[in-house]
Amino acid sequence: MIRTADIEKIPHGRWAIGVSGGADSVALLLLLHERPEISLHVVHLDHQTRGEESTADAEFVRELAGKLKLPATIARRDQIEPEMNALPKNRSARFRAIRLELFRRVVEREKLDGVVLAHHADDQAETIVLRLLRGSGPTGLGGMKPRQQIGGMCIMRPLLSVRRQQLREYLVQIGQTCREDASNQSDRYARNRLRRFLESRPDLHEPIISMGRACAEYLRWIRQAAARLDENFPAIALERLPRMVGRESARQWLKRQGVPAGELSADVLDRLRRMSIDAATPAHQAFPGNIKIHRRRGWISRA
Repeated sequence: MIRTADIEKIPHGRWAIGVSGGADSVALLLLLHERPEISLHVVHLDHQTRGEESTADAEFVRELAGKLKLPATIARRDQIEPEMNALPKNRSARFRAIRLELFRRVVEREKLDGVVLAHHADDQAETIVLRLLRGSGPTGLGGMKPRQQIGGMCIMRPLLSVRRQQLREYLVQIGQTCREDASNQSDRYARNRLRRFLESRPDLHEPIISMGRACAEYLRWIRQAAARLDENFPAIALERLPRMVGRESARQWLKRQGVPAGELSADVLDRLRRMSIDAATPAHQAFPGNIKIHRRRGWISRA
């Protein structure tokens, strides 16, 4: 039976916890509720996509939080979405952005340390394969991080070494019910189709996770090897670096100049590298976030 000792350590403090009502998030909530040094605030977003079922999910989470004597914020999508700008067109990405916005609001309002999410080892394997199929390089194939900063908010994922089946067995053993989202069975979503394939090939799980760990280690090395570029740096500084180290050096420098982290794609990084390496490229260029960069007499700087 899974125990609190089996999950990644979460620092003492006050944390929001995303609870959909599904087995994974309910199991995490109950496991962390056993930790007296952690104070939890339950957060649930009703996506309003399944009518009465979505409403019932929200009510289930509200009742569970009440039973555990935990504060809870239950919100509907139509309470958050109209106040957000430039939402992604992709449905899954849009819902993810709305959830993050709800978490951000709760964390700020309640002065919490961050958010705890219930992504587990099977989610990690699915994420790595999806990114592989979409052509991601080593930076994406490292998978989800157990601890990450998104928009200045700390995100913790303590279940990344725990399998989905372990969480379900835990709930059965303690006699706790949960809610299952019927849309998780729909062939409409690539992740659902991939999930069923991986469930039919359990032998693939460990090789996928091992590849993810190797890529994560490679990425850590790249970040340590990256050059710390000054605000004004000689263009030759990027020319001398191996491609991946140069990209990471460019990423860190552009981020310090104010380019939004979410827009630092490989194409953007390579544009700065080409600007440094090839004197035939335009000497004055605009980067995401309306950041102007120029090259003058062999030096790169923000305009």
